[in-house]
Parts: sequence; structure tokens; C-alpha cells
Amino acid sequence: MTAKTTRISQADARRLWLRAQRLGEAAPFGAGPAAVAAAIRHLGYVQIDTINVIERCHHHILWSRIPEYRASALEAVQSIEKSAFEYWAHALAYIRTDDYRFFVAAMDAWRIQPHPSFAKVDPDAYAALLTRIRDNGPLSLRDIDDQELVEKDHPWASRKPSKRLLTQGFWIGDLTISARTGMLRSYELTERHFGWTARPSPASPQDFAYYLLDRGLRTQGVVSLESMTYGDAPAKAEVARRVAERVARGSLVPVEIEGLARANHWAEPDALDELPSLLPATRVHILSPFDPLVIQRKRLSALFGYAHRFEAYVPAAKRVLGYFALPVLAGDRIVAAIDTKMDRKAGALIIQKWTWLVPETKALRSKVETALSRFERFQKMA
Repeated sequence: MTAKTTRISQADARRLWLRAQRLGEAAPFGAGPAAVAAAIRHLGYVQIDTINVIERCHHHILWSRIPEYRASALEAVQSIEKSAFEYWAHALAYIRTDDYRFFVAAMDAWRIQPHPSFAKVDPDAYAALLTRIRDNGPLSLRDIDDQELVEKDHPWASRKPSKRLLTQGFWIGDLTISARTGMLRSYELTERHFGWTARPSPASPQDFAYYLLDRGLRTQGVVSLESMTYGDAPAKAEVARRVAERVARGSLVPVEIEGLARANHWAEPDALDELPSLLPATRVHILSPFDPLVIQRKRLSALFGYAHRFEAYVPAAKRVLGYFALPVLAGDRIVAAIDTKMDRKAGALIIQKWTWLVPETKALRSKVETALSRFERFQKMA
């Protein structure tokens, strides 16, 4: 028997997505380290990026959902509570430690077949690095004199190996990031950092598929195969099987979104039942271009009618929105993109370019300016 498809509007899909992203509430996770841990647990992961013309994106994403956010709370979650760790989701990200097992298979795959950039890693030098960390505690790149790790009987092998050694240890799971100061990372033995006798066993492909499915439903409301496996395309077939399984037993409902070409979305029945009682979104957010609402560009374009351009690596003459434009969410619309830069000496937020995507009104501009004032205070306090 074929499951009946539910038809919803794009506005309904946006409302479900915004609720799932917790962008419609004032402080959905509370405050302090507990709020940071709860946000990472709910979102599944929070992306990390190096660009810092404004506060870095991992802090920005958390602040958008935790109004009183401070960077020290994330530091506590990573280094003291150890309820989050760094690894690759669709990009480098903070992930809740309870989900570590879902990433062990990727670590094991890197160990079996290293990336070409690690093909020439000297196993003796790597073993010496692990011994040093075991004996002396966590290391950052600044702590290492590269000459200590270069083979003395091969003078031509003077290429500094420390970054490659640390990075290899991170990718294969021997090492974890125990602390981060800006973008400077300290590496510790994984088992010692978490107090484990051994790393968790890898999740099965089936369990990983359930993980992606449940994470997608929790953070997107209405999901597609593409949205759930963003960054994990090889998992599509297994996720599709899990979707079919849940549709067959009625815990997932096929959904067609008006205006989209294919009926290849799903939602939980309870979420669809709650649609009539969901209040319209009214809050204004200055979002990071790496925010979970923004990063899946095709999904954002399909549901919000806005195709975000990330132009940091675009030649200046070809930029449309600006070097690091931030989408502005007002209610359930992306109304503007504002290219900002923080003048840290002056303690002021500089507006480099403001692009309206909808007709400007006095009331709307006032709301966005209020949000920008909050955003500027965040830059000074995070």
C-alpha cells in the first residue's frame, strides 16, 4: 500500500524549518555552558571557519540561538565538560561527544587509506609525537620545535612535519582537539582527553543512516534525501532504506511542497499536525553564511527564494553582495544581505555594503538596525 502524500506550502515548510532551527524563540536553550551543550546536541554540529572579519562563525551560530552567549561557554563545553569534540561533518565542526561513534568509521577509513598529503608521513616521527604527548600532555603547533622531529641522518628531509603529524593524528582519531584559542588548537590523546579506556566502536552503516535521518528531522522539520545527507552523499542509499522503513510503519509521511518539482520530502506526522498552531515567525536575525539555515544553498533557495553568494574567494570586482555578506532573516523571509567588518581597535561594526532583497520600508530598516546593534554588542563581548 502506497503511503498518502501530504501537500504543504513553502511557507509551511519554512515555518517547520525555522522552528526546528530554534530561530523563532528568544532564548530556546537558556544561557551558559549548558545552553551551548544543548544547542550543539540539538543542531547536531556547529561549523568552524577561520574567517574573522567579524566574530568567527561557530560563535556567531551559537549567539543566534543563545542571546547571552560568551565564547568562554564553548571553551568550557570542549575543554572542561568535554561534551563536544571537533571533527568533520560537512566541514570542520563541533559535534556532541555522545555522537562520537558515528564518526569512528571515517577515522578508520583515513587510517586504512590516508589522504595523499599524509602518504609521506614518517611513522617513526609520528610515534615520537604520540610519545611526547603521552609523556608531557597536550601540544599545540607552537609547542613543537620541528627540528626535533626531522630525521637527523637525512638533512634534505627538512620540511617541517609537525602540522602534518598532528593533523594525521586528528583525522585518524588518535588525537583530539582538547582546547582552542582562536584558531590555535591543542592536541591530546583521544582516550585520555575523554577518560576512555578505548575509543567507541564505529556505528554500523544502518545506525549511521538512522543518525542522519533523525538529525535531519530534528533540525529541518521537513527533510529530503539530499538535505539529510548533505556532506555524506555515500550514505544516501542506506538513508533511503531507513526512510522507506519508517514510511511503511507510518512514523514518516511523504510530503509534497508546493512549487517544488518533486515530491521527495518527508516529515513526522506530529510535526504536520502542529502546523495549524505554529505562530508566524517574527524575529530578526543577522545570520552567519555558515549557519545551518544558510549553508545548504539549494535548500535555502528552494524554500526562501534566496540564493546566497559566498564571495570571500571571489575577486573584488566580481562581488555582488560583498566579501562576507550576512543574510538577514526577518520573520520567514531573507530581506537583506549586509557585508560587515569589525574595527576591533575602534570597537565599531562597519557596514561595507547593504543590499536589500525586498522593498525597504522605514519599519523594516528600524528592525534590522536594532538587530545590527545587538550584533555589534556581541562582537565586543563574545
